[in-house]
Amino acid sequence: MKSIINQLLDDLPEGLIVDAAWLENRQIASNLRSYYVKQGWLTQPTRGVYGRLRGRLSWQHVVISLQTLLQRCFTVGGPMALSLQGFSSCFSGSALPVHLYGPEPLPVWLNKLDLQNPFRYRNSEALFCNNPVSFDLFVLVGLFEFFEGRDLNQLQHSSLTVLPWGPWDWSLVVSKPERAYLELLNEVPTNIIGFEKADQVMRVAQHFNPELLQSLLHNCVNVKVKRLFFFFADRHGHAWRQHLNPDAFNLGKGKRMLVKGGHFDRCYQITVPRDFEKKAPVTVVDFEALESS
Repeated sequence: MKSIINQLLDDLPEGLIVDAAWLENRQIASNLRSYYVKQGWLTQPTRGVYGRLRGRLSWQHVVISLQTLLQRCFTVGGPMALSLQGFSSCFSGSALPVHLYGPEPLPVWLNKLDLQNPFRYRNSEALFCNNPVSFDLFVLVGLFEFFEGRDLNQLQHSSLTVLPWGPWDWSLVVSKPERAYLELLNEVPTNIIGFEKADQVMRVAQHFNPELLQSLLHNCVNVKVKRLFFFFADRHGHAWRQHLNPDAFNLGKGKRMLVKGGHFDRCYQITVPRDFEKKAPVTVVDFEALESS
């Protein structure tokens, strides 16, 4: 039979963190935790949190720990999820907030960690409802048994995806770009995400999947998000836009003033900045000139 410390070294991969409750479930009480820290077998980045850390703790270490060892149903969404999947040019700065979507608040110790990127909690159920959207969050525990076989095909038609991260290709679960964009629109307008940023992302979103968008929009309960989505989609006119009929989704009733003193868009009954009064110019690419150059 393995000793407690040897079993702990097997169960807790280097670089990840756990909370005191996780250790208590493995018969590692407070006095034993203190001893392990003193011996250097465990590190303690903040009160009630332990790990086997070698170097600086990153937000990816924390999220992967939540999604696997601690079995908490949080996924990375919004701006950070977009930045990780081909939209990094739309976001500047190394301290981009990490928006975590889930059905319950974040652990209180999360923002006590010394991290470069702050965490922001968003209630997934306040934005999406019903399958397959909110259900995706709850399949994580059964789907991702750490270091065991994972049936990733179950995520093929969901609004989530898995990105490999780190030297061991740990699974980081994030929103697919289509879902992440709707999550981003939920932040508009704020100091971090304004109309310009949302427009910039939509401008390069030519590869959005209309079938996934249809599912997401049907399950989206936020009227502002849905109206903004079609407003920006109409501005840029990507090919997938023709597959989505706004009348098929509940866009609510009444006017929404999103900015004061702006332009009122009669189609979607929202007030937007005056800079967005006209449709965005279409960028024409001369493919023959590119081929000959």
